[in-house]
Amino acid sequence: MKLRKVSAAAATALVLALTATACGSDDGDGDSGSGSSGGSTIKVGIKYDQPGLGLKKPDGSFSGFDVDVATYVAKELGYKPDQIEFVETKSADRENALARGDVKFIAATYSITDERKQKVDFAGPYLLAHQDLLVKADSDITKATDLNGKKLCSVTGSTSAQNVHDTIAPKAQLKQYGGYSECIAGLQSGAVDAVTTDDSILAGFAAQDQYKGQFKLAGLKLSNENYGIGVKKGDTATVNKINSALEKMVSDGAWEKAVTDNFGPANYKNEPAPKIGNIVK
Repeated sequence: MKLRKVSAAAATALVLALTATACGSDDGDGDSGSGSSGGSTIKVGIKYDQPGLGLKKPDGSFSGFDVDVATYVAKELGYKPDQIEFVETKSADRENALARGDVKFIAATYSITDERKQKVDFAGPYLLAHQDLLVKADSDITKATDLNGKKLCSVTGSTSAQNVHDTIAPKAQLKQYGGYSECIAGLQSGAVDAVTTDDSILAGFAAQDQYKGQFKLAGLKLSNENYGIGVKKGDTATVNKINSALEKMVSDGAWEKAVTDNFGPANYKNEPAPKIGNIVK
């Protein structure tokens, strides 16, 4: 009887050991993408509704500059394109998604600010954008003060249009729509005279086939928006790996190609690649 009890205990211990080993394997190679050696998948946060930056297409595939950057970075972390799971991360949920571990990193027009740096860590920046205006190709609006008496559109909750109204064009008529697609449609129909947000976002919309040649960027630099890659607070190792990947992307020409492919049709006058880890005020 004693021998049987010892054997049963040994068997139980063996099962527990194997179970623990299996769980450990899942943690290391699971879909959170916790290691640079790759794994089954890596979850990456992007936008789904920003043409030229982060867009989920009808066939389920993804396109845009942020998508290209994220794909390159994931490759350098050890993941092939078919191992990347893109997760929609809306602006209001980006910090929470990282804190919860829903995604390994976020590339989603995520401007680096002091306030956000209290909650997340950033790699980059990988693009310097500016607040700008999108107008019709034959528009006579060339500077922000020309908006006085004009209808200016931005999305509900955005501070872009309000900033222009409060500081530059107090007689501009603010129009707030639910999304930038609605603003662009309003610009096309003549319901509004200009749309304002980051120039990269505006260029992405203007580069769509159905809008080519209809709009132009005013070329104003109303603010500096340094896009960074968000990482869970305290994950310094991942920040360093992503910074190395971004430096390589710039040096081998992949960064410039991604800019041209995604923004070129809108004649987007992009800034040179920013120095990784150097924030332009």
